[in-house]
Amino acid sequence: MSTRRIFLKSSAMAMVGIGSTPLWLSRALYAADAPSPRKKILVAIFQRGAVDGLNDVIPHGEQAYYDLRPTIAIPRPNNSADAAIDLDGFFGLHPSLAPLKPIYDAGHLAIVEAAGSPDPTRSHFDAQDFMESGTPGRKATADGWLNRALPPEPGAKVSAVRAVSMGPELPRALRGHNGALAVNNLNDFQVRDPRGASSFESMYGNTLDKVLNGTGRETFDAVKLMQSIQAQTYTPANGAHYPNGRLGQSMMQIARLIKADVGLEVAFTDVGGWDTHVNEVGAKPSVGQLANLLTEFGQALAAFHQDLGDRMADVAVVTMSEFGRTAKENGNRGTDHGHANAMFVMGGSIRGGKVYGDWPGLQNEQLYENRDLNLTTDFRDILGELVTSHLGNRQLANVFPGYDQPQYRGLIA
Repeated sequence: MSTRRIFLKSSAMAMVGIGSTPLWLSRALYAADAPSPRKKILVAIFQRGAVDGLNDVIPHGEQAYYDLRPTIAIPRPNNSADAAIDLDGFFGLHPSLAPLKPIYDAGHLAIVEAAGSPDPTRSHFDAQDFMESGTPGRKATADGWLNRALPPEPGAKVSAVRAVSMGPELPRALRGHNGALAVNNLNDFQVRDPRGASSFESMYGNTLDKVLNGTGRETFDAVKLMQSIQAQTYTPANGAHYPNGRLGQSMMQIARLIKADVGLEVAFTDVGGWDTHVNEVGAKPSVGQLANLLTEFGQALAAFHQDLGDRMADVAVVTMSEFGRTAKENGNRGTDHGHANAMFVMGGSIRGGKVYGDWPGLQNEQLYENRDLNLTTDFRDILGELVTSHLGNRQLANVFPGYDQPQYRGLIA
């Protein structure tokens, strides 16, 4: 099983930057027993570095927020370009997230406050590992929650591009028993073999090693699927315009995979830079490191939603970060490693237009260890509801081992 995963990962990384197309790629895309292309799809976005949830979803109704952040707080809603965008009279969006407000108003975007991992670590590496494995505090977990989230389909033919990560390496969240691909760019996904692609296919297709034979065929199936996508030029629909950064381009490629109907079920991408110890904002709240990151974040999600249009009925997007940041600003106009955070959930079946979660407050006695936003929603509650109610995988004990009684928030219509 591990050989299968490693082969697929390595092959995906090897299929980059070749100029010619092998002749065997012109073979039929699907066999007669091919899987049904239209499935529910879950897209997970990891904001690496610990995003400041208190400055992307602003508790403008709480004075303590402004007391704790005298120079970096986002002003209360006042219809100016630098002020928070009101959501419900208490919470507001950072002004750089303005493209998400229409989606929220349409009821397709929900926010979960004071959410995250219950593990107390402030280590980026450990916290990311715990969230991607889906087992906070347990370092021995071998696979990732998103791989385990794939609905079991014993005996059924599943797509070779059932699970895809946009990037050069397969992330922790997608490692495991089920096959998954790491793809840097859909247009560059091809086989590179000095003896020619036909000999490469033959070598693995005819091998007596049953495991390698299976993984080889799956890899070539993936290449054929990718080639079918490459044959079609892609223009985002409905006037959608993706930003040029990594997240924007990754979301565009995920949209392209979805609309190609090649059997995608889960997708993963990440974006770094959220470790805002210094210069989180500049002289104006709409200027600074965080605002720059949130600008692409908001534009990328909004473009994805606009591009997919009615296809969003089958799609849910969830965002997460390893932990939040301190409630109080530091001496460098930034924030340090914290605890709870905000998660975004977007999709056609999402009961949006609402900020979910129990708000713990920002008074000193309400803070976690007298410094951080306290956690009131375990991230596995959110992911668990998406896995069961959206993907249809009811074996939640296998997806999040050791977490037997998730508390659902009613996010799925």
